[in-house]
Formats: sequence, structure tokens, C-alpha cells
Amino acid sequence: MNLRIIIKYMGLILRMESLLMLPPLVIALVKNEASSAVGFALTAAILMLIGAVLALVKQDDSGVYAKEGFVSVALAWVLISIFGGLPFYISGVIPNFIDCFFETVSGFTTTGASILPAVEGLPYSILYWRSFTHWVGGMGVLVFLLAIVPMSKGKGGGEGFQLMRAESPGPIVGKLTPTLRNTARILYGIYFLMTVVEILLLLAGGMPLFDSVVNSFATAGTGGFAIKNASIGAYSSPYLQLVIAFFMMLFGINFSLYYLVLLRRIRDVFRNEELRVYLGIMGTVTLLIFLNIVRTYENIGKALLDSYFQVSSIMTTTGFATADFDKWPEFSRFLLVLIMIFGACAGSTGGGIKISRLIMLVKSGKREIMHIIRPRTVKTLRVDSKPVSEETVRNTNAFFVLYFLICVSSMAAVAIDNFNQETTVTAVLACINNIGPGLSLVGPSGNFAMFSPLSKIVLSLDMLFGRLEIFPMIMLFTPSVWLKGRHKKDRVKIVE
Repeated sequence: MNLRIIIKYMGLILRMESLLMLPPLVIALVKNEASSAVGFALTAAILMLIGAVLALVKQDDSGVYAKEGFVSVALAWVLISIFGGLPFYISGVIPNFIDCFFETVSGFTTTGASILPAVEGLPYSILYWRSFTHWVGGMGVLVFLLAIVPMSKGKGGGEGFQLMRAESPGPIVGKLTPTLRNTARILYGIYFLMTVVEILLLLAGGMPLFDSVVNSFATAGTGGFAIKNASIGAYSSPYLQLVIAFFMMLFGINFSLYYLVLLRRIRDVFRNEELRVYLGIMGTVTLLIFLNIVRTYENIGKALLDSYFQVSSIMTTTGFATADFDKWPEFSRFLLVLIMIFGACAGSTGGGIKISRLIMLVKSGKREIMHIIRPRTVKTLRVDSKPVSEETVRNTNAFFVLYFLICVSSMAAVAIDNFNQETTVTAVLACINNIGPGLSLVGPSGNFAMFSPLSKIVLSLDMLFGRLEIFPMIMLFTPSVWLKGRHKKDRVKIVE
């Protein structure tokens, strides 16, 4: 394990987080929010000091391999969540530090689960920081670092590739351009442009500037931290709700497809199998829920809009709400839990297991059945008419096994709090799939404040497992990974 290179990354990440606290600090000063200003200023200073000290450590160019990339990403997300919670604690907005950690993890992982029973009346700077963590975490803090800081290739392969491989959602990670830095810039460029467009459309609908910015941050990151107690339901305008629902759906699509649009390869976009399945599931579930709830509504248009909004919100793992779907019929609630697990597309800001993995799981199962029927038949698994390597299939199967084990273990730990089964099960699913609201006590009208400190730590780890897609966090807690100078012959070089 090259510990010096990991220290280098941590120093860069902490200094970057220090700079990210400048906008909310400015807002706190402009709005005369003294305690918040002290919180952000002091935290920014601490981060910059620690980052500067870590930068003094002499770097070791002995190689950057997969395990350094995975451990660096997992450790970076834990650290930014710990330090990102300091403004809440120092300002006194959240007096318990475990709650601060939970809230910040929820922000950066774009989960949107909150321990705050009410958000209206909170300082503007705090509301901005909560939503801004969504925006930064949506595309990835390490991807952001790649976009602004050049990485060397090192002896073990591209530093940048190892970080992007560990942080990017989905079973397959690729580059849009020959260099990772340009790829990261293109991704963040598209991300920024789409966020700006949404802000402008919300402003055009009469939403205040501050609300438009923070709601767009939360939509872009598919996070769901609201600045109103009634979430997006507080805005009675169907136009505003439709704009947010539509952009939630857009941010749940693989960003590489938007790059193909820029290259005018429209046919390739619509040939994408994951996109077709994603839109197909979203459309089908919207229709089924609409037919299930329409009799409980006086207005058919409102029933259709609520159905589409909640399906878009839950499937993209955003977590915004315009209705209390916990009061919907059981069939609708079941469908929402189902798409809660499915999630959005790989390479998007959405969470869940990802549609691409679901496709591979179904095709892998079908292939095994055919193999039983015709044992001598050798069939390659294909997605988008392209062969998928057996390593990717194996990793996908391992992901599902670990996903199941972590869910069951977490539910057992949270069950100690003795809440009803719906609350326990959906709280874990909502956190590991980075959604936010679940059902019953953690439904859209509830929160996570009633859980014990142990459960909050477990759920916080679930959020990190879900956002980083399990493997980086597993490696962080694997003792053998930290051994130095062993198994060098087993290292696999990945050339950028």
C-alpha cells in the first residue's frame, strides 16, 4: 500500500473542501448569520491547515494501483463527511455530532435522509451548504478533483483512472476522451450546464432565486434535501413540479449519452439498451400507480403529475415529494419500493443498484437457464450488442451478494431500536440506495431523528456503501489491503 500517495489525495481533498465552504460563508456574512459564519470560517481554516500539513509529506512514486484508488476514494468520502458536519455543530444548528455526520453523509452521498424535523427557518447559509453537498457529491468529489488538478500516470497506471474507477457509479467505467482530465471536465461541463438551465426554467416559473439555485443543486445531484417542510409540494405550481420531475429524470440518465448528443450521434443514444429499459420502467410504473390512485383524487391531472413526480423522484433516488405517498394504496407503495432498489442508470448522479446491473443480472440468469438446457452451448452475454467480459459479470454477481448481505446485516442492527418492520426495512433501503424517504416513520412526512446513535452510524455507512457501490468501502475495512510490500506480483497495472 502506497500510503504517501493516499496522504497526497487527502490533502488535496481537504483543501478543496475548504474552498467549497467559501460560498456559504459569503452568504452567512451577507445575511448577518453570525454563528453560521463562524462555523464555516473556522471549519475552512481547519481544513486548509490540515491540508497544508499533509501536503508537506514527501511523495512516493512507487506506483498507484487499484487498491490505492479504492481506499483513497472511500477514505476521502469519510473525511469530507466528518469535516463537512463541523459547520452544523459549531453554529449550533445540530448540537449532536453524530447527527451532524449523518446529515453531511446524507448530503454528499445525495441521499437526502435528514434528522431535522423542520428546515424552514434554518439559516440561508446552512440550507445552501446542505444542497451544495448534493451538487458536489452527485458527480463525485474525486471526479471534480480530476477536472481541476492534473494527475501523473505513476508506475502502476493512471492515478486518475484508479480514482474514477472507484468513484464512478456503474459496473463499467470508461473515458469519453483520450485523457481523463478532459473526460472529467466534459462531465462537469454538461452537469453545470444542465443545472443552469434548470435554474433558469424555475426562475421563469416564478420561483425565487435562492430557492431555484438550491432546488436545482438537489435535483442535479438527485439528492432531495428540501428547503421547505412540505418539500416540493410547497410549490403549488404544476409547472415548477413538472420542471423538477423532468430534470430528475434527465439527471438519472448516463451522462455519456449527453456527450453523444453533443457529437450528434442521436441514433446511438436511442439504441442504448439501458436508456430504453430505464424509460420503459419509469413510464410503466407511472401508469400503474396513476391507475391505482386516480380514484382517490378529484383532479385527474393532479393524479398523473403526482404519479410521474414520485416515480421520477424515487427511481432517480432524489427523494423530493409532492404528495405523502406513504398514504397511497399498498400496490403503489410496493412499486415505489421496487424502483427504489432498481435505481437510475450507470454513469448518472442517481443511486440504486443501477439499470445496467439489472439488465446483466436478468441476462446472466437467462444464460444459465439455457446452459442447463443445452450444456454444450457457449453464449457470450451482450449489452447494446457488445460482449460483456466475464470479469464484469462476476463483479456484478459479487455486487448483488454483498448488497444483500449488507442490507440484511444493517436491518438486523437497526431492528434493535424496535421500530415497526416497514420503518426498519425501508430506512435501510432508502439509505443504501441513496434515496432519503422510505415508508412509515421515515416516509416523506417523517425523518430519521428518532433512531439511536448506533443506527445512525449504521445508516450513515449504508449511505457510503451505496454511493461508492460497496467495493471501496469494503476495501477500506479490509486489514490485508493496508499491508505494505506484499503480493506485488498480483498487482494489475491499468494504463490510462
